[in-house]
Amino acid sequence: MTEEQKQAVAVFRYGVIADFVGATRLDRGEREALLREKCARKWQIPHSGRTRISRSTITRWIQRYTGYGRRLESLYPQDRTDCGSVRAIDEETGLALQELRRQLPKMPVPELTRILHERWLVSSDRSVSQSTVYRFLHQHNLMTEQPAAAADRRKFEAELPNDLWQSDVMHGPHVTVGNKQRKSYLIAFIDDHSRLIPHAAFYPSEALAPFMEAFQSALGKRGIPRKLYVDNGSAFRSRQLEYTCAALGIALIHAKPYQPQGKGKIERFFRTVRTQFLPGFTGQTLEQINGAFERWLEQTYHQRRHSSTGQSPLQRFTAHMHCLRAAPHNLTDSFRKTARRRVNKDRSVVLDKRLFEAPVDLIGKRVELLYHEQSPEQVEVRFSGQSYGNLRPIDLQVNSRVKRDRNGQVELVGEARSDGGTPVEKAITQSGELWEDA
Repeated sequence: MTEEQKQAVAVFRYGVIADFVGATRLDRGEREALLREKCARKWQIPHSGRTRISRSTITRWIQRYTGYGRRLESLYPQDRTDCGSVRAIDEETGLALQELRRQLPKMPVPELTRILHERWLVSSDRSVSQSTVYRFLHQHNLMTEQPAAAADRRKFEAELPNDLWQSDVMHGPHVTVGNKQRKSYLIAFIDDHSRLIPHAAFYPSEALAPFMEAFQSALGKRGIPRKLYVDNGSAFRSRQLEYTCAALGIALIHAKPYQPQGKGKIERFFRTVRTQFLPGFTGQTLEQINGAFERWLEQTYHQRRHSSTGQSPLQRFTAHMHCLRAAPHNLTDSFRKTARRRVNKDRSVVLDKRLFEAPVDLIGKRVELLYHEQSPEQVEVRFSGQSYGNLRPIDLQVNSRVKRDRNGQVELVGEARSDGGTPVEKAITQSGELWEDA
């Protein structure tokens, strides 16, 4: 399994156990009920054909995460030790049997077993017995057709500020961006408990980059939430958002498709924007609409009494300041993009058509490069979870004057002179780095 696949599995596992390892303490009854709920659910597990998670597995993930300093790396999957062992139903056959059962939900098991073999859905030349099919269908709750139950929807509210944020995107008016007329998009976050808006602004796009910019602004202003509830758009399903949330200890929750009822608070805020802010806006540019919107947000919306809570959003949010988690000083590090490259024999690494020089110890190794799109010249290099500092842009002219002595030491000799005196470029080091001797 590649490093990227292990990272995706670890992010998924953190999403499963986030309710147990967060700041909110659960009593024994709540913990048991939550465990039963998660064991009963069907999951889309990355790089696995299984859809269920057992109680012991969830408990083991919690113990590993809390026992190893709450690091995301503790949830990385271990390499399998039973490769090559024979099983009654392998993954491929199991997936085929599940699909066949969905197509024929009332078919008796003997007939189902016969069709499984007739259609050559059993891997290799092995046969599967009826008792094995019985056990498999029981294990995956596929023996009886379950009637569709009415959805149990309930009005809810987070207990404390920053327990839960909701986020979504609203299509805004056309504004001038540069010299062109473009459609604007309002990217907003709302605190479920207080209805305060940690951050909201109009952007010329609803893609991942502006959403992550808005998310970082919200975290810098109002601290770190415990959960983030979002839709199923491409930006909300990105690996970068999943990794950022997991690295900051935020449980990322996605709404069920075609069921917008769970995002009622953010949708209600958008309706307020449409009926109370947009009709009075008279500007034309993106800067003008954001300036007017920020004034309306701070002077009107946050100060006005909310009909559901009986308090203003700002008053209710600040009533429990002791519960808030402040953003870390290295918040921007969690928003960096990740690229993977192999270091060439001449120590060079190419990233976005830029040429960098890596340490000698990393020659031939596949490394991770972390950087911001806004400052691509600052690139941190990591290997096996260890940071090797920032890469240095290659200076071809300096490298052309590098010579080595018989001991493998590097000596750089140049012709530059200072104050009409002697040469000033001369450096010797064991690691190949170049230092200027004053």
